[in-house]
Amino acid sequence: MRIAQIAPLHEAVPPQFYGGTERVVSYLTDALVDLGHDVTLFASGDSHTKATLEAVWPHALRLDPAIRDAVAPHMLLLEKVREVAHEFDVLHAHLDYLPFSLFSQLGVPFVTTLHGRLDLPELQPVFNTFPKVPVISISNSQRLPLPQANWLDTIYHGLPKNLLTPQPDKEPEYLAFLGRISQEKGVDTAIRIAVQSGLPLRIAAKVDKADSVYFTTTIQPLLSQPRVEFVGEISEAQKPAFLSGAKALLFPIDWPEPFGLVMIEAMACGTPVIAFNRGSVPEVIDHGLTGYICEDVQGAVGALRRLDELSRTEIRAQFERRFSSKTMAQGYVDSYTALLQGAIQPALRRAVVG
Repeated sequence: MRIAQIAPLHEAVPPQFYGGTERVVSYLTDALVDLGHDVTLFASGDSHTKATLEAVWPHALRLDPAIRDAVAPHMLLLEKVREVAHEFDVLHAHLDYLPFSLFSQLGVPFVTTLHGRLDLPELQPVFNTFPKVPVISISNSQRLPLPQANWLDTIYHGLPKNLLTPQPDKEPEYLAFLGRISQEKGVDTAIRIAVQSGLPLRIAAKVDKADSVYFTTTIQPLLSQPRVEFVGEISEAQKPAFLSGAKALLFPIDWPEPFGLVMIEAMACGTPVIAFNRGSVPEVIDHGLTGYICEDVQGAVGALRRLDELSRTEIRAQFERRFSSKTMAQGYVDSYTALLQGAIQPALRRAVVG
């Protein structure tokens, strides 16, 4: 199958540090190549892939302080895809609703994976206008605000099996928070959980410009708490040691998380996840097997007392069963096949009538 993967340009594929969507696109693209498909990746020029790279912009937009209009490079991206769309069996975009209008006119099967939150009122008229555009969700809970969308499938994210592995020489000593500093991610709540449990907490997180005020006014004052350490943003290579050295990953979110890649990153290292019951959490975490799903701070503190009931070996095994990049890629191949069959049938009917 000839497949075009169309990534956002904000980060390289894969990103050097934080970047969930571009990271997933990287894992998916390489896994599709491993399955024998002919894949072209449209992305920034500093990307690295097993597929054919079509560099649309020289480097990731986040690394270029001169970029003030991030939409302009993405308009160029869409045009480059339009010019060669006929060379592919399917176009797979990761740009939210941006391609809907243009790609609907190309006559080439296309699908969009929606990676973000969908409970925003301004999205309703968009999906009312494009009710036939096929889309894929990354959790069933993500779909709920948009029942009118043309949902093709739900496909969970996956990681290459050997990307993050347990480090047996790391004795779990602390609680971990990994991701992005923002109000909905619950860093302040993670600190409260750690303080009440009496366990040290290490925070490995990115601070976006948009969240700098929140970090300065809300999080920094809490970092003076005993045994709370802010590590900062870490690379992919640092994650196995960081997660393997943690007694548990804290995921006390306060929003409808569409998926939560960090949960399966922890599971890949055999690390239990203590997560709040929001968004995708009940779909990703097997309560009592790969972690505990809690309702509040007290529930999380209580769950930490039960970590000895969980097997880190079984957590890793469950990751391999459910969340490998190969499993993810096969799910997408099945969706592409259904999409192509849906496109072929009307064409056959028109040919018969003609």
